[in-house]
Amino acid sequence: MAEKVVDLLCIGAGGAAYPAAFRLARAGHQVLMVDPKGVMSGNCLYEGCVPSKAVREMASLAGATRRFNAQLGLEEPRADYAAIVQHKDQVQERRYAQHAQELAAQPGIELRKGVAHILDPHTVQIDDDQGSEKIHCHHLLIASGSDVFVPPIPGAEHCLTSHDLYKPDSALRALPKRLIVVGGGYIGLETASFFAQLGSQVTLLQRGGQILNGMDPGMVALLQPLLPAGMRILTDVDVQRIEAQGALRRVVWQRAGQEESGEAEVVLLAVGRSPVIPEGCDAVGIEFDRHGIQVGPSLQTRYPHIYAAGDVNGRVPLFHAAVRQSLVAAHNILGGNQPLDYADFHTVPTTIFTLPAAAYIGMTPAKAEGRELAVGRYDFAEDSRAQILERLEGEIRLFFEPSSLRLLGGWIVGIDAGALIGQIGTALSLGATAYDLARFADQHPMSAEGIGKAARSLF
Repeated sequence: MAEKVVDLLCIGAGGAAYPAAFRLARAGHQVLMVDPKGVMSGNCLYEGCVPSKAVREMASLAGATRRFNAQLGLEEPRADYAAIVQHKDQVQERRYAQHAQELAAQPGIELRKGVAHILDPHTVQIDDDQGSEKIHCHHLLIASGSDVFVPPIPGAEHCLTSHDLYKPDSALRALPKRLIVVGGGYIGLETASFFAQLGSQVTLLQRGGQILNGMDPGMVALLQPLLPAGMRILTDVDVQRIEAQGALRRVVWQRAGQEESGEAEVVLLAVGRSPVIPEGCDAVGIEFDRHGIQVGPSLQTRYPHIYAAGDVNGRVPLFHAAVRQSLVAAHNILGGNQPLDYADFHTVPTTIFTLPAAAYIGMTPAKAEGRELAVGRYDFAEDSRAQILERLEGEIRLFFEPSSLRLLGGWIVGIDAGALIGQIGTALSLGATAYDLARFADQHPMSAEGIGKAARSLF
């Protein structure tokens, strides 16, 4: 029996895969996506950005309701976490149905549930419930994503992960009185802030000296004191073990040479994610390390026809970055595997969806490495929208080249951070200057007008 032949085989069906799949299918190519879940959209919808933000927005609404009820003399609301999880599940179901309709409407794409193994640079074996099949592919896009990293801590099996919290039909459907979060990266910190806002007593344990390790210390220092009451953050912590004590969990850690412990109904392990490297990559010589498959801006591996996009390459593990990388791979495939398009790994907007949020893009002082920056600033305490919503904390800060006042980067801590960083990112990608930003008459009373005001603070 002859091998099936496709123009493009995608290992994965998430944000690093399906944009390329649709682009090539629209150009008349035959595309096969292989994914263990058998559905389109990857971990972002299954256990990542979409379900976590569905919970986040409900927690934010609960906090806003609490503030305004206090002003209006109304009774303090009690959050129903089971209803919040039901909302999350419904959002996931709606988007899965949407993706299924998009897939059905596009000729030339097949999605199969299964596991892919690379046999040689042009042959992939698919294993599924029906057995195994070999596929010959002219091009291969490795978009297998990442998975939760579970550290070798004794008692880790007694903990939940972000997978357990945010997957469809979540493992946790009642608000714990106490929550211990192990890990101070963006996943751990976001989740800690959601539960604290909803009323849990939260202890967050960070191994290093700074939460959000690797992000600009100045931005982190602005954000940390604004996080919800009920959050206790401990840094320089070395977790020793987790013990099950009936319905409770006891976490034991070392800090400053002393052993300490805490008890909670739920312990969340949130110490990062690891790339999912398909079987066979090493055998064919595709280079990778613990961070992911090694690629440059063209997304090509050592083989010009084999690409790696999204979390699996470890360059920018964010969904929107994966989508852009997927399209870069598609454009280069359509160009005969000649690099015609390139991914920019350095100016991708990043938002930490805590309550409140923080976001950044491009160059910030920590990345400047002694380079002088001109700084424009706008405090949300002056902002009309922030005043209307009683959200006065935080700021917009923009960083410019001193000689030309060309925009180099920025951060936002506070209201609408996730939305505003995209506007700053667009300006950055277009080479805008402080003069350009200052001239634009943004809407009033919206927080976006603070971008122009931050630029005008330089004049």
